[in-house]
Amino acid sequence: MTNPNEETREVGGLVAEVAHMSAQQRAEHEAEVADAVAPDREIQVEVGATLLELRDVTLRFGGLTALDSVSFGIRRGEILGLIGPNGAGKTTCFNAMTGVYRPTSGQVLLEDKPLGKASRHKITQRGIARTFQNIRLFGEMTALENVVVGADARAKTSVVGALLRLPRHHREERQAVDRAMALLEFVGIADRAADKAKNLPYGYQRRLEIARALATEPKLLCLDEPAAGFNPAEKDQLMALIRKIRADGYTVLLIEHDMKLVMGVTDRIVVLEFGKKIADGLPAEIRENPAVVAAYLGVPDDDVA
Repeated sequence: MTNPNEETREVGGLVAEVAHMSAQQRAEHEAEVADAVAPDREIQVEVGATLLELRDVTLRFGGLTALDSVSFGIRRGEILGLIGPNGAGKTTCFNAMTGVYRPTSGQVLLEDKPLGKASRHKITQRGIARTFQNIRLFGEMTALENVVVGADARAKTSVVGALLRLPRHHREERQAVDRAMALLEFVGIADRAADKAKNLPYGYQRRLEIARALATEPKLLCLDEPAAGFNPAEKDQLMALIRKIRADGYTVLLIEHDMKLVMGVTDRIVVLEFGKKIADGLPAEIRENPAVVAAYLGVPDDDVA
């Protein structure tokens, strides 16, 4: 593995270099970072085409129906919000898409190909990454190392190649570190790259988890309540980051309870209630939908403005 001391020196040098850049140099540098972070893989679908689709997905746990014939699609290049009151089935739906649960009936398709019984690792390799409500980082590892772990999901070197330290392994390792550093800069925490994850502020840990998910080069990034525990300023910063992620070529699925954030950042919203889809439309349409207002948005207008 790359020498940690070398990584620390590189991190410090980069932060100092950026700090002394002019406005024009910084803009050019940020454009280079965005290009480095953009998905390397060739995307086979056009913007606006359906990337992921749920077809009549039902999920039962014993006698409990958690999802009841749920159908909707996520279009390439959009930010889709998935909302609903507590117990509506949002996280269960998320888990059905990402391989944690397998539907009792119905299908989840990525680029028109069923996920079927694919393992979570295979689903990640096919292009779906997620974050969690409860942050799941490796606390004793540095921020940079956490992101490198995410990049390993796409490594092509065999176990034998890694054990023998073949040239391809060294090349992939160097590329993973470079990309991880670019991702930390992209999400705004490059200055803490050498710090252990457990020592980062809560907001930085959230950003680190997003960077690690992006390291897998996903076609679809699924964010499960990323604003949980954030203050208003942090929520505004998160909205800006989500827009930045989409602008860089990613598709985003967002579960979030903060309705002001959802209304402000999404292109389209799907609403669940008691495991059923009750609405699917633009934020303005969802806000005025009587069924949604009754189920979920029974709050003063100022809270969702």
